[in-house]
Amino acid sequence: MTPAKYLFSIFSLYLSLFSLSITSFSELRASETPVVGKVLGALETEKPEWFKESFLDFREDAAEAAEEGKHMLVFADLKGCPYCAKMLEDSFKTSVNDGGNREFIQKNFDTIHIDIKGSREVTFDDNLIVPEKKLAEALQVKFTPTMLFMDANNKVVSRISGYRSPREFQQVLNYVKEKAYETTDFPSYRKANLTDTVYELLPHDNFTSLTDFQKALNNDKPLAVLFEDKTCDDCARFHKETLDQPETRVQMAKFNFVRLDALSDQEIIDTEGNKTTASNWLAKKGISYRPAVLLFGDGELRADVTGLIKTHHFQQMLAYVGNKKFKQYETWLDYEDVVTAEMLKSGKDVDIWK
Repeated sequence: MTPAKYLFSIFSLYLSLFSLSITSFSELRASETPVVGKVLGALETEKPEWFKESFLDFREDAAEAAEEGKHMLVFADLKGCPYCAKMLEDSFKTSVNDGGNREFIQKNFDTIHIDIKGSREVTFDDNLIVPEKKLAEALQVKFTPTMLFMDANNKVVSRISGYRSPREFQQVLNYVKEKAYETTDFPSYRKANLTDTVYELLPHDNFTSLTDFQKALNNDKPLAVLFEDKTCDDCARFHKETLDQPETRVQMAKFNFVRLDALSDQEIIDTEGNKTTASNWLAKKGISYRPAVLLFGDGELRADVTGLIKTHHFQQMLAYVGNKKFKQYETWLDYEDVVTAEMLKSGKDVDIWK
């Protein structure tokens, strides 16, 4: 081998080793870079163009609505909230002819949008002039969407937290339009006016039977009470997509998990020791949604479902109460934030609309 060929061979070997080192270093650096999971299911909320362009002085808005024979409707949402996007799409953007409530809302309500994390200044009354975020806190808006219905005096006459199907939401709209709030509560109004059968109560292996809930409340095992009835739009989906999932069943097994027919006249004893019925118990708590769920731990109500909830959130709610995480976190949402962050950090995707 000539000196030139020898030097070329040495140089080629050096380049090969250098390239191998660079490749190995890149692979090592890549392996050291943490893979972060993604949040899936978030949807942007776009309010309909016909929502009122307001200066956010609720005193004036409520008075203007009353002058036209309407009520003011405040739609409070959050960017990325899929429950909000579905509510807007199904009831506010969809025509009555296609199963929505758009024309009815336009005719009978002045609808105003606020972002519960927003910074626009809102004049609620003479004593409360604050950014949207502070107004949401003052009005105890914890879930989105939240819909507030106001009378001519800017008083909240009805309040709905969470998604409602167009069929369910129509009852709320009728309740306010008819001013039935002057004589009755909404759960009672719903019971009297929504009577058609759309669901047959489904069984579940984790359900148990109880009638004395005060006694069960004092048990070391946490208590879950599910309310369903034949008028429930979402109960069949809730069973199939959520309650029947293996992970949900594992969480449910930690509870005395009771299902009640919300229309039953059977006498029960509620958690406060009162003789009542499931229907009256719900009305007393102001709950009109089905399926509704009350979760008790260490003798106190720790979380509840009063609007549409998807599997990820429900499982975290069960874990919050079933694992007594309420001893560490004030609300199940605080706990869910921490769990979600940990899941993302570990590289797992989190689908909030699953």
